Amino acid sequence: MKSKFKIILILQIFLLANCEKTPLEDTIEVNTQDDINYFIWKGLNVFYYWQENVADLDDNRFGNFNDLYSYFRGFSEPESVFENLLNRPEDRFSIIVDDYLALEKSFQGLNLSNGLEFGLVRNNSNKSNVFGYVRYVIPNSDAALKNMKRGQIFTTVNGQQLTDTNFNTLLFGSTTYTLGLADYNNGDPNENGNLITLQKTELQENPIAIHKTFEENNQKIGYLMYNQFASNFDSQLNAVFSEFKAQNITDLILDLRYNPGGSTRSATYLGSMVTGQFKDAVYSKEIWNSKILNANPPELFINNFTDQIKNTDQNGVTTSEEAINSLELERVFIITSSSTASASELVINALSAHIDVRLVGTTTVGKQVGSLTLYDSDNLRKSGTNFNRNHNYALQPLVLEIRNKDNENYPNGISPGIDLLGINLRENLGNLGVLGEPSEPLLERTLTYIITGAKGKLNSEKIIMFEEIYNSKLASPASNNMTSENSIIKLN
Repeated sequence: MKSKFKIILILQIFLLANCEKTPLEDTIEVNTQDDINYFIWKGLNVFYYWQENVADLDDNRFGNFNDLYSYFRGFSEPESVFENLLNRPEDRFSIIVDDYLALEKSFQGLNLSNGLEFGLVRNNSNKSNVFGYVRYVIPNSDAALKNMKRGQIFTTVNGQQLTDTNFNTLLFGSTTYTLGLADYNNGDPNENGNLITLQKTELQENPIAIHKTFEENNQKIGYLMYNQFASNFDSQLNAVFSEFKAQNITDLILDLRYNPGGSTRSATYLGSMVTGQFKDAVYSKEIWNSKILNANPPELFINNFTDQIKNTDQNGVTTSEEAINSLELERVFIITSSSTASASELVINALSAHIDVRLVGTTTVGKQVGSLTLYDSDNLRKSGTNFNRNHNYALQPLVLEIRNKDNENYPNGISPGIDLLGINLRENLGNLGVLGEPSEPLLERTLTYIITGAKGKLNSEKIIMFEEIYNSKLASPASNNMTSENSIIKLN
């Protein structure tokens, strides 16, 4: 997107997507399920990144609406229709939801949650058994009120041992559950008899979890733990950089280890806050399907560094503007993990083409593709007319691949010390430390790296290599999404 961020891509939607329904439809009594199925097909036919690779999405696949409705009535539910039209397994991230309101809230950090953010890993010995470890606790949540802390271990839910087949039902199937806590025991946890019951409510998480400045060896080092690219917090993020700027920090640590992504616009803002010396230069490039690319001028797919934040409403209308607080740094240190995804990877990749980016942590997810929220309206957007109020389905399909100014990205993830300079270091589940404290292992190594230029010695403690199978953020509607704010309309 350009720095104005209100991009109008003009697309002529042909064939079924733009034709009037024919008398042949009279032979089928159209119901809500038919409407949803047509919406799914139309949305993917127009915007899906792999549209040309899916035979059922070909423009000439159906001769009329009768054919389309009849074909998709062969599937039991909209979710099955959607899955049938995807380019699996290459497409790992496209989703359909039956409640677009919950999806919209999730993109702004508002989810049904008890405030416990955790990872799930296999036991060291019995690989079918699973235990959870607390990554962090959201302030003012039920978990915070129950005094849960980072580093705590749990092995049971409602008295049942967690396994690789039941964790989803036990942890994400109800709003209330009781956790059985355990002692770490080198990855084969022992129950300790402590039980904590947690209740999920609609909870707003501020993605700006921690920000502070460290003074080490006459250097001022800013630290920001940022857990989601949620555009409704852009102004607050900018205020943090105002503080960093006033404190004259010389270096910056971005902690994105638990950040699954979010808004591409917010990712561009963050890159512009770190730098500032590249205004209007290319930050990233978007590659869409040929229908979109051929219908629009190429400059609409270029995202540039900017010096202005434009706060917008849900329809993309600008409500206020503010100048970006830029640090004009020539290097930045970023903490990563196997949960660092999409917009977080975009920041790493985009900045690395302009400044020195150094990583501390483990290989990122490898999500170099972005999505768009599609609604059942005339132009498939929330602002469209003829919005179908008979259902709440929305699509979040992958619609673009994103690259840096040099046309590079990392579909297999970005590895510290291999793809970019840095230190490959995983978290020790037996000694996670306190986030934001200089003694926290990953932060400590990063500070040492900045101050001395050396990667430091490995901790004498043996770090067990666990297989992480899931984490709590993946259960949210937004999960690992990187969302585009491009406003795409139909030319009638």
